[in-house]
Formats: sequence, C-alpha cells, structure tokens
Amino acid sequence: MSELLVLRNHIDGAYTDAADGRRLEVTDPVTGEVYASSPLSGAADVDAAMAAAAAAFPVWRDATPSTRQKLLLRIADAVEARAEEIADAECRNTGKPRALTLTEEIAPIVDQIRFFAGAARLLEGRSAGEYMEGLTSIIRREPIGVCAQVAPWNYPLMMGVWKFAPALAAGNTVVLKPSDTTPASTVLLAGIIGDILKEMGLPAGIFNVVCGDRETGRLMVEHPTPAMAAITGSVRAGMQVAASASKDIKRVHLELGGKAPAVVFEDADIAEAVEGISLAGFFNAGLVGQALCRSAPSARPARGAVGAGCGEPGAMEDKTPAPARVVVDEPLDGRRRVLIDGQDVGVVVSADELRRLLQRAGVLEENATLDNPELIEWNGGGPGDWPAAPR
Repeated sequence: MSELLVLRNHIDGAYTDAADGRRLEVTDPVTGEVYASSPLSGAADVDAAMAAAAAAFPVWRDATPSTRQKLLLRIADAVEARAEEIADAECRNTGKPRALTLTEEIAPIVDQIRFFAGAARLLEGRSAGEYMEGLTSIIRREPIGVCAQVAPWNYPLMMGVWKFAPALAAGNTVVLKPSDTTPASTVLLAGIIGDILKEMGLPAGIFNVVCGDRETGRLMVEHPTPAMAAITGSVRAGMQVAASASKDIKRVHLELGGKAPAVVFEDADIAEAVEGISLAGFFNAGLVGQALCRSAPSARPARGAVGAGCGEPGAMEDKTPAPARVVVDEPLDGRRRVLIDGQDVGVVVSADELRRLLQRAGVLEENATLDNPELIEWNGGGPGDWPAAPR
C-alpha cells in the first residue's frame, strides 16, 4: 500500500491539523482500502475557523460587487485549469466514474461558480412604497455574516459549491465542513481558494474548511458566531439543525431527502421507459436525492408497464421488459467498475451506506454484516461479488 495521504483543515489561509491531533480514516470505496486520513475537528478548531471568518467579514462585506465577481471568476478559472487533478481527488474519494465526473460534475461546477459571479453584480434593492409622507422606503440587501455550511458525501464538491459560491457572492464569509467520508476534493479546493485570496490581497478567513464528523457539524451549527447554517442531509438532520438554530435565531438553508417517482403513461415506449428508469435509478450508484426510487403506471398504464414499489402492477398484456443488464469488470488500473446497460454508474460510497441500502431492500437482516456468506448470490458468487461492495 502506498503512503497515506494526509488531509488537513484549511483555516485563515493555512493548512492545520486538529488541535487535539485526532484523525479519521478515509477509504477508497472502489478498493475498500484506507488511502488517507483527515482531522477530526473539535471545539477549538471550530472556534478558530469561526474567528477567522468573523474577522474577515467586515472587509468582504464592504467589498464591491466587482471584487466579489473577480474572486469567483478566478476560482472558476482555477477549477477549470486543474479539472483533472480535482476529478482524481473526487473519484478516489467517492468511487465515481472519472469520465462522468469530468463532464457531469467538474464542468457544471465551473459554470455554476461563474453564474454566481454574475449574480454578485445583480444584488439590488427595490422600492417598498411610501408609507410616510416625505420619506422614501426601500429594501436593501446586505450580507448577513458568517455562514456555517455542511456538505454531503454523494456530491461533495458540487454541493459545497452550491453552498459557498452564493454566500461569497452576497458578501458573506464561510466555514464549510465536508462529509467525513469524502473530504479530499474540498480540502484541495480550499488550498486553491486560499492562494487566490492571497494573490488578491483579501483576508484569508473569507473561506475556511473544517473536517470532522457529525459532532463537528453540530458544533458549527450551535456556535454563536454564524448568522446562518446550511446543510444537505436527511430530514432528521434538518429538523435537528432547525431546532438548534432557533435558539439564537440563526437563518437556515436546508436541502433534505427527496423522492423521485416515474409515471409510465399509456402511449409510452416501454423499452425507452425501462432504459430511462434504469439510468435514473442507478446513476451515481443511486446515491442522488432525486434518484428514481419508484415507478408507477398512470390511470391508463402503458401496455407491459409494471409499477415497482407501489403495490399496483400495471397492465401485463404484453411481455414484461427484460431487466437491466449489470456487468462488473476490473480494468487494467485495478479499479472495479459497475456497468448497467453499458452505463458506468460507480460504486456505493462506503460499506456502511451499502449495508443500509441492503437492509432497506430486505436483502440484509438488520443486525447482519456484509461478510455473511448467505447474504446474496450474484451470478453464482458470494458477497464479495456484489457489484457495489467495497473489498
């Protein structure tokens, strides 16, 4: 095994370890091997990041729209220039297919950052009407302060961008925590942004990254400094953040769990419908908030359609379409691929997540483990041949 990659927090322009030295293992989901470690940040680390962001806020708050736009455009240019390096970090950490990461994530990320760069020049007030004689009433948009942000593991970099780019465009400073499962690409981006801030003569504390687990995220949300907390996560996590934020009237931005049904209508082309449903359900190994998890016939269902997960099968006057063809292969680089109808969908991000998925599907008993030889059969194989299982 090669030497472990050592990831660090990025606070006030410098890479730092956790104050108490604690670290977490980071696993490559394709091989199941630990390839890196990251800080398990505690209260002292969160305090340091919040202090840096708070100290930088007055300067960034008063920066002109052109300065904010210039920073974001330079970040976008840097991501574009280092796309291959960033894609490597994202793929190693998440198990995503590299080609899709470049085309479906890195390219849109660059465009999204540039979008918010443009938005930085369009933040304007409006007239609120004349409520008293001799006075003019307007609505003025102002930055709110430090934003505490927590990104998920399914789209670590893209979801991070969706959080920090609009916050920076609006004149806020940021403390961002990536998932403890997938911190690598965010830590890399923090260094890139830190270099740009230095080159532009701006406070380094405008953008900070703190690694850690759920407890780290809780410390960030409950910290007295942020004026806003933003997370992507489960409904339960969102409820906890909203309850915590209510104690000191923080603003919240919550992107929580979702469901995505498909309805097959009478005039549908069944072959195309099955292909589309297969891709929508398994793209990114199904680890997408809008991944198609249920399909249902309409009131007048298509001939041959079957409602999956709804309990009401459609008309079966024609033969049921063949299931998707799943192939597992291992290219020369030794990184296993999962192909569904020829589409490389990647692997499940971690053994824990795979366990939860199998339990929900009823394939795995609640207290069972993945090394149970009676778990499943896959083309006559055992659990080690399950296409999404880290090994």
